Amino acid sequence: MKIITEPKIIDEILNRGTIVEIIPSKKEFRKLLLSGKRLRFYIGFDPTAPTLHLSHAKNLILMEKFRRLGHKVIILFGDFTARIGDPTGRVSARQQLSAKEVQENVKKWKKIIKPIINLDDKDNPAEIVYNSKWLAKLNLEKILNLAAHFTVQQMIVRDMFQKRLAEKRPIFLHEFLYPLMQGYDSMVLEVDAEVCGQDQIFNALVGRTLLKKFKNKEKFVVAVTLMENPKTGELMSKSKGVGVFLDVGAEDLYGQIMAQPDEMIEILFINNTYLPLKEIKKIMTGEKPRDAKMRLAFEITKIFHGERAARLAEKNFVRTFQEKKLPEKIPEVKIKEKSINLIDLLLQVGLIKSKSEGRRLIKERGIKVNGQIIIEEKRLTIPQEGIILQRGKKKFLKVLSK
Repeated sequence: MKIITEPKIIDEILNRGTIVEIIPSKKEFRKLLLSGKRLRFYIGFDPTAPTLHLSHAKNLILMEKFRRLGHKVIILFGDFTARIGDPTGRVSARQQLSAKEVQENVKKWKKIIKPIINLDDKDNPAEIVYNSKWLAKLNLEKILNLAAHFTVQQMIVRDMFQKRLAEKRPIFLHEFLYPLMQGYDSMVLEVDAEVCGQDQIFNALVGRTLLKKFKNKEKFVVAVTLMENPKTGELMSKSKGVGVFLDVGAEDLYGQIMAQPDEMIEILFINNTYLPLKEIKKIMTGEKPRDAKMRLAFEITKIFHGERAARLAEKNFVRTFQEKKLPEKIPEVKIKEKSINLIDLLLQVGLIKSKSEGRRLIKERGIKVNGQIIIEEKRLTIPQEGIILQRGKKKFLKVLSK
């Protein structure tokens, strides 16, 4: 496959705002991209949760751009390292997952990423690899040999370990081994560049060190933004369940984006769409943030579900939230009972996970029946035409009695 070396295209990727730091230097990396040499890029994800969010998507969109330049792109699923647990940014050790849990997450992730990274291109498909293939085979001698290139002082100075020491929280020995495992991934794959979040630079540099020592090969570390909310400092997190998640239909994805604070609009435009920066700036100069957010929601939903589904999601959003009408399509569920307690009904149809959650939602005026806010727990009679349950602004369900 021909390598694209057009400076304008390369500079758009490097200067868009997604990439925040390149080690050893942006100048050297740009020169290599312009050289025409086919590079090996890799990015790793530990499947520690069943879904991904837009910050993950941002990384994969960047990898897809490098793939379209003609470079080899490798997506590593850390099915082994996920069972160790990356200590980065943690005030306590991560919960270790079973092999079965990890594989279930991987299965879901492969479906989620298909719209944003081309795994089926005839000439240059992105490749998925699993680090259990080599990490599970490491013996103690090899691990000791890797560990001999790093000091305890190098590990212990990391901010999350310092915080734990100050708070007298435990630091487990296996957490020191995590950077070695991630670094070994780079060495096995013999990559030219690793794309990672800013919080992963330490781990990526371990791989740079190992590649230099064992393979005499230089590796660039391409660190990307974490898309931090500029007002609150909050990050999207799969383990904490915070962010815009991708394992949903078009309407839910559109609604999640519309629920994002205004200060995130431009950040999401830059990192999660293919729109040129000039067009983004023009959109952002509009008078109404809502209009910009609707365009953003459409563009991102289109990437994952196609233009037609994005248009329908937009139409449903306008109908439901701006015109205060019901969605055109509401999922239906049938129950056996003709008369049932409201909270029991909410629990049975999956709108709540517990009775205490149902009582809290009623207290917070978050439940409607046929458009009416429910202010107290009560018994409902299900008529022949059914009833419309609504939780919050987004979730609607039509309930019929068999």
